[in-house]
Amino acid sequence: MIHAIRTDLAMERLDAAKKSHGSGRGVDGVTYRRKSICGIAVHSMNVHTDEASAILCKPCGYYYTISLKKLLKRCDDGFIDGARCIAEVLRFVLPKGNCYMIACLGNPQTTPDAIGPLCARQIMVTRHLKAYMPEAFADFSEVSLVCPGVLGTTGIESASLVKGAVDTVKPDAVIAVDALAASNMDRLCNSIQICNTGIEPGSGVGNRRYALNQETLGVPVISIGMPTIVDVSTLLYNIEENDPIKQGRSDHMMVTPREIDSLVSDSAKLIAYGINLALHDGLSLEDIDLFVS
Repeated sequence: MIHAIRTDLAMERLDAAKKSHGSGRGVDGVTYRRKSICGIAVHSMNVHTDEASAILCKPCGYYYTISLKKLLKRCDDGFIDGARCIAEVLRFVLPKGNCYMIACLGNPQTTPDAIGPLCARQIMVTRHLKAYMPEAFADFSEVSLVCPGVLGTTGIESASLVKGAVDTVKPDAVIAVDALAASNMDRLCNSIQICNTGIEPGSGVGNRRYALNQETLGVPVISIGMPTIVDVSTLLYNIEENDPIKQGRSDHMMVTPREIDSLVSDSAKLIAYGINLALHDGLSLEDIDLFVS
C-alpha cells in the first residue's frame, strides 16, 4: 500500500508502513518522538538508515509535523505560538550561517498551490538593506527571496531558476516553501511539515519536477509546507478496499477544503512569520508587522 499512495508527508508514509507490517509496530531505522513546543504538538521523525528510507520512500533526514489546531480553532495566542513553534524547529534544522535564501514555490493563480507566493509577501528581505545600510541592519541575517513560478507560466523549471539565484547569492542554506499533498483528508490544512532533506515539487500529485536539495543546489535545503490537496485516486484507494479499478476512474482529480482561500492565506502568513522569527533574533510580531506592512 505504501507505494500506491501519493503523499508528501513522512508521517503518512510511516503510518502506511506500520499498517503493512501489522500490529502497528514501528519501522527499523526510524526514530519517532512526540513533544510539545509552545503548547503545540510536534511529531518528529529521524530516518537514519537506507533500508528505512527505501520503505518510506523518503530520504534520510529529520521530518517534523506541526499541528495547526490552535490556529484553526482561533485559540488565544494561537498565531504567535504557531509562529514561535515553527521558528524553534527551523532553528534546529537550519545550518549555522548568516545568509539565507527563501524559495517560495507554487502558482499564485491556483489557490491550493499558492502557499509559497502568498508567503513571499510576508518575508523580511534584508540582503539589499544590509549592503546599503550595514550598521542599521547589523543584527539582521542576510535574507534574499526568489519566486520561480511554475513551468507552465515561465517555460523554465523552478529548480533551474532557484539554482541560478543560488549561484549568484551563494547562501548558507535555502528554505523552500511549497504546498504539499496528503493521503488523509484529516491532514488537509491541519499541519505543517518541516524537513532537512529538500523537496521534490509535484511528487505528491504525480507531477514530479526536478528536486531542490543539497545535491542539486550545492547548499543545504530546508523545506516547509502544508498539505492542501488529496489525490482522489489515493483517497479511493484508502476508502474502497484498495480497488485499483475504482482508483483508475479518478486520475488527475484532487480534493481540497471548501474554505481553502482563508486557510491558505492564514497558513502562508504563519509560515512567513515563523521564518522571520527564526532568521532574525530578538524580533517581536509587532516588529515584523512594521517591516512587511
